[in-house]
Amino acid sequence: PAGRYTRLRTRVVIPNFSLGRKENVLEGDYLWACTTCYSCQERCPRNVMITDIIRVARNISFEEGHARKAHLYVSRNFLEIGHSIKFTEEHRKLRESVEVQPVPPTVLSYPEAMKEVSKLTELSGFKQKIEAYGGK
Repeated sequence: PAGRYTRLRTRVVIPNFSLGRKENVLEGDYLWACTTCYSCQERCPRNVMITDIIRVARNISFEEGHARKAHLYVSRNFLEIGHSIKFTEEHRKLRESVEVQPVPPTVLSYPEAMKEVSKLTELSGFKQKIEAYGGK
């Protein structure tokens, strides 16, 4: 669990969030340290849905204007190219050096798939949420 290596303390976050004391929870960086591995949830003797609560808290945090720059960067890339990172010539050369096709078999290889990604991001409201943060 991330709590061993970060400031994330689910025994503090969950009660505070559940009791409505959410300001510190929503604004803190530690909320984003959770890797959603479900390890803490599997071990919880009280069967608290810890990971699910963290995900809800993150969504509320995002809605209330506390998105992290790194998440916005990844999100904007996804909207633009369908990937979290931009594919560069360096990536292409590396792929060729290990003898795989130069462009991965993703939206980069199938432009019609990017149209579907764009449509889904619009229908889901994801695109509008990112744009509200000043994205494209």
